[in-house]
Amino acid sequence: MAQPVRVAVTGAAGQIGYSLLFRIASGELFGPDTPVHLNLVELPQAAKAAEGTAMELDDCGFSTLAGIDIHDSPESGFEGVNWALLVGSKPRGPGMERNDLIKENGPIFVAQGKALAKAASDVRCVVVGNPCNTNALIAQHNCREVPATRFSAMTMLDENRAKAQLAKKAGVNVGEIKNLAIWGNHSSTMVPNFEAATIGGKSLTDVITDRAYLEGDFFTTVQKRGAAIIQARGKSSAASAASSCIDHVKNFLTKTPEGEYFSAAVPSDGSLYDIPQGLMFSVPVRSNGDGSYEIVKGLELSDYMKGRIGQTRDELLKERDVVKDLLA
Repeated sequence: MAQPVRVAVTGAAGQIGYSLLFRIASGELFGPDTPVHLNLVELPQAAKAAEGTAMELDDCGFSTLAGIDIHDSPESGFEGVNWALLVGSKPRGPGMERNDLIKENGPIFVAQGKALAKAASDVRCVVVGNPCNTNALIAQHNCREVPATRFSAMTMLDENRAKAQLAKKAGVNVGEIKNLAIWGNHSSTMVPNFEAATIGGKSLTDVITDRAYLEGDFFTTVQKRGAAIIQARGKSSAASAASSCIDHVKNFLTKTPEGEYFSAAVPSDGSLYDIPQGLMFSVPVRSNGDGSYEIVKGLELSDYMKGRIGQTRDELLKERDVVKDLLA
């Protein structure tokens, strides 16, 4: 078999990590002919739980699992990895403001960015832990040795949620919905651009003609889906977040079909769509099939969408200002 792909997963003993690791080890992510070596990265107090997860991974007998190591520090856990999936972060507690969460998580991603710079030269980094856009920005700024374009934050969960809602509304399979891009922040200001999407090759707005629904219940449901799941389940999204992380990485490893695109938060260079340079902003992207990508250019945005995107842009600018002291 080929050389193993080395993958580090932080928060490996957590709910998302548990849902994610078995799918990576099974060969689903990199293919049945590519072995994977997993680095399970956890806090020292959670290392024992990670050992239990490693035991279960062994017990599955996956032919593509080349090895497992458990690490209680990012410095050792990121050594020589090809992909770093930064899943672990402090969850938002009762009554905690978003800015407080950003301040609590910021130092974690400073340390992880510095560890990546020292431990891995050929790495691509995906941030899942929330608030993922700003956490990714912090990690990237503290890892200048790795090109900024190798960092991204996951908004595929939002895209998948949006597609599922629209598929139900239109009475079609989710696979019929294309080019439903998420713009901006993974937060309650995210913008699912239904205006550019298609259903079965037709304009989405020609199939779903209820504009009041699209601007109202649809937007609200997608933006607040995470909170609704916590209310119903008593816990935050885990399996769906893990599945969307798989989709995110697959999208970057697979050449995007002509005329299509997907959502990912990537660094803005300031040249497109009035998005300030340096923000980790979700936009429509196309993969070249080797992990590299390009932002889709020339999409027309209505005044309505521009207004919505402006709101999420302003939120990300405020978040950047909150963590400005952590941006090396």
